[in-house]
Amino acid sequence: MNKISPFFWFVDDAEEAANFYVKLFPNSKINKIVRYPKAAEAVAGQPEGSVMTVDFELDGTQFSALNGGKNEAFTSLPGPVSFVVSCETQDEIDKYWGAFSDGGKPNQCGWVQDKFGVTWQVVPTILPKLLSDPDTAKVNRVTTCFMQMTKFDIAELEKAANG
Repeated sequence: MNKISPFFWFVDDAEEAANFYVKLFPNSKINKIVRYPKAAEAVAGQPEGSVMTVDFELDGTQFSALNGGKNEAFTSLPGPVSFVVSCETQDEIDKYWGAFSDGGKPNQCGWVQDKFGVTWQVVPTILPKLLSDPDTAKVNRVTTCFMQMTKFDIAELEKAANG
C-alpha cells in the first residue's frame, strides 16, 4: 500500500469507471471491492450491498474510487479527486490532520481541504480491514462509528469493532 494515493469520488459508477481504466492501461487490475453495509444507508444514501469502494491499480499505481452519491456535506470539496494518506497509528493521523486542517476545512470521515484548496483523506489503515470483516454486525458497528467522525480515532474504531 502506498502512503499517499489518488481517490476518486463518483455518484454511483465507481466500479464501471475502475473497470474502464483497468482495461485501458496495461498491467492494471481491480484489487478489492467493498460493499455498503446496512449501517451506511441513511448517511451515505446508498443501498446495502451496493458498491462502496473499489481499490485498483493502473500500471502499478494504486487508486481508490468511492460511490459517494450526492452528499450535501461534501459540496464544498472541489472536484472528484482527492488524495488518501494511509496512517498506521493515531499519531500519524493527528500529525497529518493537524497540518491539513490548520487554515483548512475539516469534513466528515477523515476528509479535509487544506489551506491551498487541495482535498485529503487522512485514513487509518485498519479501516478497510474492519470494513471487509465477514461479521456484518461488526461492519455495521464500525460504519456507524466512523460515519460520526470528522478526524478518525483508531481506538474508537477498534472499540466499535469489538462490540
